[in-house]
Amino acid sequence: MRQLAALLAVALAAGSANAQTNAETQALELLKRGVAFRTVAGPGNQTPEYAEFLKSTLVAGGFAAEDVQIERIGDTAYLVARYRGTGKAGAKPILISGHMDVVEAKPAGWERDPFTPVIENGYLFGRGASDNKFDVSTFVASMIQLKREGFKPSRDVVMLFSGDEETAMKTTAALAERFHDAELLLNIDGGGGDMDETGRPVLFGVQGAEKTYADFELSVTNPGGHSSAPRKTNAIYQLANALQKIAAYEFPGQVNDITRASWAAAAEKASDPKVADAMRRFAANPEDAEARALLRADPNYVGQTGTTCVATMASAGHATNALPQRATANINCRIFPGTPIEAVRAKLAEVVGDSAVKITKVESGSVPSDASPLNPALMKVIAKRVHARFADVPVVPVMSAGATDSMWFRGRGVPSYGVSPLFMKPSDSFAHGLNERIPVGEIGPAVTFYKAVIKDLAK
Repeated sequence: MRQLAALLAVALAAGSANAQTNAETQALELLKRGVAFRTVAGPGNQTPEYAEFLKSTLVAGGFAAEDVQIERIGDTAYLVARYRGTGKAGAKPILISGHMDVVEAKPAGWERDPFTPVIENGYLFGRGASDNKFDVSTFVASMIQLKREGFKPSRDVVMLFSGDEETAMKTTAALAERFHDAELLLNIDGGGGDMDETGRPVLFGVQGAEKTYADFELSVTNPGGHSSAPRKTNAIYQLANALQKIAAYEFPGQVNDITRASWAAAAEKASDPKVADAMRRFAANPEDAEARALLRADPNYVGQTGTTCVATMASAGHATNALPQRATANINCRIFPGTPIEAVRAKLAEVVGDSAVKITKVESGSVPSDASPLNPALMKVIAKRVHARFADVPVVPVMSAGATDSMWFRGRGVPSYGVSPLFMKPSDSFAHGLNERIPVGEIGPAVTFYKAVIKDLAK
């Protein structure tokens, strides 16, 4: 009897190992195939073709054809795939968001063709390798493996893959319009693990908030004239004066539950006692001027301390021998969650204090969203799975200074959390840059993570 039990245990272990290998192999193949699709906005955009490829993969993996839908919007598309649950009473679906599109990549600047996946020295190179086709590929392979294993979730798990997250986000807006009656959303394009340059894991962040993206145009118009007859009013000087005032202004310090927890965790890991003390003081009182100044002096921390605005572009004049008729500049703001965009525009106008300088919001496809509430149950699930790999890594909520698809769902009242399991060293992070890559060794742990998290949340 003991021998039979031992044989059964060995057989089950072998089956589990084979299943994991199959899912890893499929995830790698999906990633390689995915990178080869040039899913860039504009002429030749292959996002619809990539969506069709993912649909065929999901259907071949056990999803009903009617449960995988593709909707085209302009030159792109989004994909919806529903893993049907058993219909537990009152159980709302869990949404999974990711994106299929990538930023442009010019082959001339790359060491390898950006849309030809290449594996070298343990890395897979290619545009979108990390942002966001790694997670799309590993998540799809994980869900197909759960289908193979016969997992039946208590609630629907709905994959929502957008097609223009890197640009206008029209597909994301459409998805949020359709799918906002949900328990929560897990964004596989947010959060994740940090390693130091030795490869030692340092922290795993669960993204529970992100700043609102907003651009404002400053413009000054004058009648102009001949440069041989200068006037007191000059569009360039007026604009320059306005920019100097904005450069000198600092928005107030701000914290919320997400950043307060993040500052506390960062303080525990800070190597400089002065920085650690500043983090704790700022978390307790964001108007502590000394602590705020120390943190804002560091580019790694300034984005977490409140709203920031910075000049990013300027243009003026029409001829070298003429007074400028028009001068403009772009001010890019990353606005702390809960702060209205209009309040920031009004503050900029107050700071400039010159009615001749017009300040208008530029349409950018971004919408404001409040921070998601801290979710202890979700954090426990995530921590359990992270610690199964790295026992001592802190798992903390974090705020992103950038923008992701989550903002559209948060704006519709869906608690949204970034949970990508990818651990990376800073020197390996090339998303949006040249020679983007991911460590191939991260594929297996990602499959393990996604399978376990979905089983925990939807059992």
